[in-house]
Amino acid sequence: MLSVVIPNWNGVSHLPTCLNSLKHQTLRDFEVIVVDNASSDESCELIENQYSMVRVIRLTSNAGFTGACNVGIRAAHGNIMVLLNNDTEAADNWLEELASAFDRYQDAGIVASRLMLFDRRDVFHAAGDLFRSDGTSANRGVWEKDVGQYSEGYVFSACGGAAGYRREMLQQVGLLDESFFFSLEDVDLAWRSQLQGWKTVYMPSAVVYHQLSATGGGTTASYHDGRNSIYVLVKDVPSSVWRVYWKSILWRQIVLAWQALCSWRGKDARARLRGQLAGICAIPTLLSRRRMIQSTRKVSSEYIKSILTMV
Repeated sequence: MLSVVIPNWNGVSHLPTCLNSLKHQTLRDFEVIVVDNASSDESCELIENQYSMVRVIRLTSNAGFTGACNVGIRAAHGNIMVLLNNDTEAADNWLEELASAFDRYQDAGIVASRLMLFDRRDVFHAAGDLFRSDGTSANRGVWEKDVGQYSEGYVFSACGGAAGYRREMLQQVGLLDESFFFSLEDVDLAWRSQLQGWKTVYMPSAVVYHQLSATGGGTTASYHDGRNSIYVLVKDVPSSVWRVYWKSILWRQIVLAWQALCSWRGKDARARLRGQLAGICAIPTLLSRRRMIQSTRKVSSEYIKSILTMV
């Protein structure tokens, strides 16, 4: 069985499109759990009145994407956990294609969907995620028109807005890191999964349409992008990568900080810089987590290099 976990915060205007698309899935053996982050709108009332197949878990405070997803995962019964943003619409065969990928790729801990823009459905949001040799991550194919350029196969990571996670992998490497709150938590989990020998598969036939940043973005996102990029570098990136690419990694962070300083009057730029500083201040705490993650690594330095995108 698959368990679809949808974190929600004031998403009443988006939930009908998302939940109606789940009603029409060709695969029927799944459950839907919406974890509500103390919404002030009528999200929970909408679900309880119109979507009897959905289990709602109400939180008393906003636990972020990571906290809400973890609550849902712990309450779920499936052997595959599927995370889905509330501002999405899934194709009818989405869950069937995710399940097929997990069946065919027994080494896959994560399966990435073909995530397309909601209002331009032939344009990619993500064909899986990549991690560059300069220490930054990105949605593969973002803003590109889909002309079949990305085929089924292994990628570094999946965008957590529409992705499947094998329960066995999560039991081994742990759930989402709740200190991330949101942003790059999917990259962090992918690193931990990859280091333990699990792989990520991109499944182009598993299609989801995403209203990009409809329920997120702004200064909060900029802050977490800046902070969590430091978290990932310190926690997850192995020494073998740092030894070879440390100059480009540090230079990229300096460039991002300089760009924020040059745009100081912009709220988003200031937020990103504050986030980078917060990440640097957290390094002593992050180093203890790093030791735990890196000490149990099961893959070679050669494999790690092979999953990076060179820049």
